[in-house]
Amino acid sequence: MRIDPNVLLVYSTDKGKITAEPEVKTPPTGDGIVRIHRDTKGRKGKGVSIIKGLMLDEKALESLAKTLKKQCGCGGTVKDFCIEVQTDNRELLKTLLEKQNYTVKLAGG
Repeated sequence: MRIDPNVLLVYSTDKGKITAEPEVKTPPTGDGIVRIHRDTKGRKGKGVSIIKGLMLDEKALESLAKTLKKQCGCGGTVKDFCIEVQTDNRELLKTLLEKQNYTVKLAGG
C-alpha cells in the first residue's frame, strides 16, 4: 500500500487522534508609525477606523483593542494584526494612542 503525502493523517494506532500543530503567527514589521485608516467598504456605509502598524503580538493587540473600545464606547475586533474600531472619531483614537507613546498618523480620507 502506497501512502499519499498530500493526505492529512487524522488517526494513528500508535498515538491515537492526531491534531495539527497550531501555526505561530509573527507580527509584521513596519516603520514604527501607527496609521489610522477610515473604511466603509462592505459595511453598508458605516465607517470603521482601522489601526495598522502596531507590531504587537496577538494577545497584546487584543488587550490594546479592549482598552480602545472601552475608552471610545464602541465595538471592534482584531483581524490580521490590525485593530478595527467601530467609530469615525480618528482624532480620539490618535490621542489615546499618543498617550501610550505611539507615533500616530491619520491616513486616508
